[in-house]
Amino acid sequence: MPEEHSQAIMAVDELQAIIQRCQILEEADFKGEDFNLFQVAGQKCLEDGYAAQLLEVIQNEKNKVIIKNMGWNLISPLVRCIFMYKQEDDKRESCLRILDQLAQLCNPKELFLGLLEQIEQTSGEQVCQTVMLLLQPLQTVLLKLQNKKAYSVGLSLAMIMNQLTPLPVPYTKQQIQEDRLGLCQCCNAVLDFAKPFVNEVVKNMEKSSEYNDMELKEELIKFCMKSLKYPLLTAQLEQLEGIEEHPFRHFATEIIDILWNIRELIPLVFVPNKGKSPPWESPEFADIERKNSTDSLACLSYLMFVQHFGVECFPMVFSPSYLLLCNMTHIEVLLKRTEESVLSKGLDLFESCLLRMEDNSLLHPYLEFRVFINVPQDLVKIMTLCPMENMRKKSLNILQLLIDKFDTEGKYTLFRCLLKTSNHAGVEGYIIKNIKDQIHIALTKEYDNVWFTGHHLISLLDLVLSLPEGAETDLLQNSDRIMASLNLLRYLVIKDCESDNQTGVWTTLGKIKQNFLKPLRVGLNMSKAHYEAEIKNKKENRKEAHSSNPVCSVTVSGEKMPAMTTGMQLQVLHSALFTFDLIESVLARVEELIEGKTKAVMEENS
Repeated sequence: MPEEHSQAIMAVDELQAIIQRCQILEEADFKGEDFNLFQVAGQKCLEDGYAAQLLEVIQNEKNKVIIKNMGWNLISPLVRCIFMYKQEDDKRESCLRILDQLAQLCNPKELFLGLLEQIEQTSGEQVCQTVMLLLQPLQTVLLKLQNKKAYSVGLSLAMIMNQLTPLPVPYTKQQIQEDRLGLCQCCNAVLDFAKPFVNEVVKNMEKSSEYNDMELKEELIKFCMKSLKYPLLTAQLEQLEGIEEHPFRHFATEIIDILWNIRELIPLVFVPNKGKSPPWESPEFADIERKNSTDSLACLSYLMFVQHFGVECFPMVFSPSYLLLCNMTHIEVLLKRTEESVLSKGLDLFESCLLRMEDNSLLHPYLEFRVFINVPQDLVKIMTLCPMENMRKKSLNILQLLIDKFDTEGKYTLFRCLLKTSNHAGVEGYIIKNIKDQIHIALTKEYDNVWFTGHHLISLLDLVLSLPEGAETDLLQNSDRIMASLNLLRYLVIKDCESDNQTGVWTTLGKIKQNFLKPLRVGLNMSKAHYEAEIKNKKENRKEAHSSNPVCSVTVSGEKMPAMTTGMQLQVLHSALFTFDLIESVLARVEELIEGKTKAVMEENS
């Protein structure tokens, strides 16, 4: 112990000796060796617990010039020691006071680089702690900078956000409350860091309506755009019971306020391509920047139109159709993502825009915008491929909402598109049911509806009342579509008399029989015969090998599924036969209705 004590005293004495030697030198005469000796001795004092003595040296007025030039070298060992000591330790308090003094006394440019380097080098669980520790001294230094201030502020904010971005965003209520890595706290501390620079821009804009110094403003816009992408795009932003001030809702509110105060909120919402593209030499970097920008703008729209952040700033002069048009690109961006937190934002934004509209008010020319075709197709993909049931159900509800909002021609065009592109029997069956509903409205309303009667409907029925591969069509796979088509045809035959023929179904009946009813009857007979033979074989095999209890293994996407016993296989085969019987019963009823009505007309004419 005495030996360790004497070594520590030596470290303090060594520092004092270096200080005394440098005190008699002019600032211009400091050499690289002096810097190195000062750093080594200062670091030794910190590591040996003599922070209080080091603080005295730094506070000594006589050492002001030395600290101004050399103090920034102590940042790295200082940060290490601060994290090494416990909160209540006096040595930690001395280290914090040293950090504050360095921020006041050191050359701003040198200290700025030292602080940024420290932030850049941190990783893992210490990222948020390091950032929060250095935000205040970094802000102090930036406020002192005269040259390249905007650039330095932008560099600082970019560095901080880049370090935070790899951290997982707390999503559940428990995760947000625990804030294990300190991200929630850190994000809001960064807002406090940015405030003086926001205020500076606002003040300058108030002074002159022709404020031309755009550099600092542009850096703040970049920060807001990065914040919208991370953490806000993946954050849980709904109000959570038991959390009085939701940290990410507070963060979102502040980001919206910054954009409003620097007069960029409304331009960003309505002019997504505003501003010049960055002059990237590499197209790859340009694509990355564009992708980041689209994600950020999509999140901004979600915040405004779903969470209503900044809604008090919003001009209430735009029609619901125009707002939907403005948001469709953002909706498309969000719906193409697979993360629940992002996908749900896309569905919520789409739903919010549609709920503002009256039914039948969305005009068909909107479908000339490619995005109005792409987004329904994205909904179909979610409905059929998304592993989350709540997302599948919600996307189905929103598709119906979209159908309801289009005018009659819009509905017709959308139905045609989805029938051609969905490639899913369940979706096709759902669309055919919607077609039936529209035909019913057309037949029961007094005004003429040219899209779901007459030659337009006949063209649509050509798509509906057909089998993709004729009699060879997989009837089991397409059962939803086939049942919906048969129900539609049954409705048409019952509802539309041959003498009226409003729908045109009687005119095209021969084609329907040839392309749909006859191949369906042949396909049913073939399918039933095949499955009945399979059942017979299984039963015979089970009798022969009853003792071994044979099983059938099934592989899906390379993964072996639980083995199926012969009993299970028989159950599946019987279920398929039941489906065929159901289709056959409706087909028989349709054929009976057609024959009955045709016979009645012939008797009337004879």
